[in-house]
Amino acid sequence: MAQKSDAPGAGSLVLNILWIVLSGFWLFLSYLVAGVVQCITIIGIPFGIQSFKLAGFALWPFGRSVVRQAHNSTALSVVGNVVWFLFSGLWLAIGHAVLGVLLCVTIIGIPLGLGNFRMIPLALAPFGKDIVRNGSEHGEVVFSF
Repeated sequence: MAQKSDAPGAGSLVLNILWIVLSGFWLFLSYLVAGVVQCITIIGIPFGIQSFKLAGFALWPFGRSVVRQAHNSTALSVVGNVVWFLFSGLWLAIGHAVLGVLLCVTIIGIPLGLGNFRMIPLALAPFGKDIVRNGSEHGEVVFSF
């Protein structure tokens, strides 16, 4: 009887390495720059922290899931998502869309391009969602890599 391992598989490792080379590094840098800019003001610090969390996910997404947690879906997260959309979300989502289209032009890049398209809703409205390892979901799974 095979036991389930908590370690990511070789497939996840290969996909993560391809992801970093083809789009993950640039997405990581864009989320990192957005986070630094947001942390300039005291009001922007929560947005910067969220951007740093997304930067880690954009760098190494395979083997992780995005979950929606019911206790985080408050009016404050809705307001946060509106502010995020206006100042960062739209631009980051455009970056995901452009990279997704460019990756889908090549045969080998299609799975990675589709991954970029799956990340667009997270780039537009990240508040009220959390990033967890696959298999440790503690809420409604929004999408998984």
